[in-house]
Amino acid sequence: MKKTTLDDIIGLKYTKLGFFPEAKNKMIQLKAANIRLERKSQKLQAILDGISDVMVIMSLNFTVITVNRLFSEVFNCNQPEGKTCFEIFTNRTTPCPDCPVTQSLEDGQVCRQTRVYTIKDKKRQFEVSVSPMTDTHGKIFRFILLMRDVTREKAYQESYYYSTKMATVGLLAAGVAHEINNPLTSIHGFSEGLKRRLPRLKECLENNPGTEDLAEDFDEYIDIIITECNRCRDIVKNLLTFSPRKRIDFSRVDLADMVTDVIKLLHFRLKQEAGVTIELGIPADIPKIHGNAPEIKQVLLNIICNAIDAVEGQGRLSIYVEVKKKWLVLSVQDNGYGIAEQDIKRLFDPFFTTKPPGKGTGIGLSTCYNIIQQHQGRILVDSEPDKGSVFHICFPLEEKDTDE
Repeated sequence: MKKTTLDDIIGLKYTKLGFFPEAKNKMIQLKAANIRLERKSQKLQAILDGISDVMVIMSLNFTVITVNRLFSEVFNCNQPEGKTCFEIFTNRTTPCPDCPVTQSLEDGQVCRQTRVYTIKDKKRQFEVSVSPMTDTHGKIFRFILLMRDVTREKAYQESYYYSTKMATVGLLAAGVAHEINNPLTSIHGFSEGLKRRLPRLKECLENNPGTEDLAEDFDEYIDIIITECNRCRDIVKNLLTFSPRKRIDFSRVDLADMVTDVIKLLHFRLKQEAGVTIELGIPADIPKIHGNAPEIKQVLLNIICNAIDAVEGQGRLSIYVEVKKKWLVLSVQDNGYGIAEQDIKRLFDPFFTTKPPGKGTGIGLSTCYNIIQQHQGRILVDSEPDKGSVFHICFPLEEKDTDE
């Protein structure tokens, strides 16, 4: 079918009279201008898509006008145009109380904030920058919103700061531990000496009526002193794990065997905690890891004991091992009282504990963290109050033990 032209619409008579040559030229000019405008729009969209940050252009009423390609990839929203920013980012029906767009509108300046959004059930941090756009009269009519995902960067920063803090604590702990060790050794030694002399003391007191209980008191007090000295010795030993060590003997160790050994060590305590059940999910063919067996046992013992404490005599513990890419992950899960969100960030800080006074020193988990760091591993915690906790201990595998 022949394409309809302007001549067909106007008619041959009027076309020959030359009444509409100007309209025809205008149509040609408009068509060329439309092509140029479309090319500019495509070029502008290509520039927006080339920006490595999420970019959004918004109106004054928080409505999204246009976005770049990265926006849809990050927020999993294919057609955001026409929706409000608070509807997309936070699933709200009203603007956020501390909205950077509102602040930028009030100040007329660029507003920068760090905000946390939940994407696919995971919290991610973004550095948000809102810049107002003004017309020829200097009046704000739109906003440019730039969002940079800094979740991994923040995690690396926290890891660096924590490593620096732990190094400082290590130097301090080493000095304190050595200073405490000397008088502690003397106290322990003299207490043992007194204990050896107790039989002679009993003989001397037998001939003095009314002094029979003194020997028993001395025996009890000396036993308490020796017990507390041994407790302090263990604390000092844990403190020394913070100090830099020149050499640690590593070998190929079987994680399943170590879990079995730790469960055997806890046999007596588990008999007392009759309401606690332990479920094991450890495959028989898990690869071996490169590490120091006594130190890994210390980590497992601490994590499992904490899980037993968390269920308070009535609950379930699950210990299972999985291979995830280049990591062997041992997880200890409990259905206890859980950990508050504000405490999780401080959980591995030296001398921080969520246990009541007299129940914990706050050294156990920080020692575990230090040991796993020396094994080039990681400890991850996932917990909610009243819903239990799970500790993931990740050990790196040798390349020949696993494939990507």
